[in-house]
Amino acid sequence: MLIEKPLLGASLYEGDLLLAAVDAPASAGASLPELGARLRAEITPSPEAVVAGLRRDAAEDLARFVARPETASPT
Repeated sequence: MLIEKPLLGASLYEGDLLLAAVDAPASAGASLPELGARLRAEITPSPEAVVAGLRRDAAEDLARFVARPETASPT
């Protein structure tokens, strides 16, 4: 659902679910690397559109997530 509607609000504010996902430790995405890749693909093309209306430091959080090396799936 987050991929289809990145600005979906869970309960606090618009985009809170997205920001919770990108603020999670890199190790949290190790078991689902394809999900991280899909989320990056949604964020990267239009960061201004995604950031509009989010909390003040959201742009930094999104940029940090996009720049973070993708983790390989566990073997």
